[in-house]
Amino acid sequence: MEANLPVYGDGLTHYYHQGPVFVNDKEEQWDVNETSNFKDHGAVKGTNVKDLCELVGGMSAEDEVMIKATDGYHVEFGYENVYHPLPRQGPIVVTWYNGEETLVGERHGVGYPPDFFVGMRLVFFADTSVNSEGKHVFGNNDMRVVMPANKIHLFDELYPSTNGYTVKWIDEVRIYTGGYHGPEGVLAKSMEEKNTTLETSNQKSPLVLFTVVSGIVLTFLLAWRRLS
Repeated sequence: MEANLPVYGDGLTHYYHQGPVFVNDKEEQWDVNETSNFKDHGAVKGTNVKDLCELVGGMSAEDEVMIKATDGYHVEFGYENVYHPLPRQGPIVVTWYNGEETLVGERHGVGYPPDFFVGMRLVFFADTSVNSEGKHVFGNNDMRVVMPANKIHLFDELYPSTNGYTVKWIDEVRIYTGGYHGPEGVLAKSMEEKNTTLETSNQKSPLVLFTVVSGIVLTFLLAWRRLS
């Protein structure tokens, strides 16, 4: 990916998501001014999910892309958020390098996987237009503005938290024709277990990409699933 697709991030700039704001007032939980509980995801570099989708012909307006982890956790995003993100959201990036350790909170490791030991990890490259401190934060209120209501992530099914999007140990990126309609956030069975027919108008079988990043072999399965 680093050698063949555009690289996002410079290995110096830190990107942040926001965790839950534990207050009783539901409006204050959105933390419109982005004041608390930032989750530092390091000075990461990576590949835009949009560019990965384009390798198999891209998404249509009604499609969704799934980002899945090795433990089965997964999140899905629609066409507009992947292809036309607002600056306050930024590109959705599969990060495969961390140039500097996180300043607070969870340690990520530095370099490429396995030294970047939470990689590959999904991070939104938000701009600094909302944050008063000039940080690249994808905040909870940003999520409320840019995401469809059914895609808003709630910690413990109660508190908004964009950090729930930051899937780590990514092993699959899948495109679902007409959208994904299975269970959310839980173990996603493999394509083989689902006996899914994989096809597009231009492609009759799944495309498996083997990418070498700093000597580490990383596998992405990008596939289309037609709904019956």
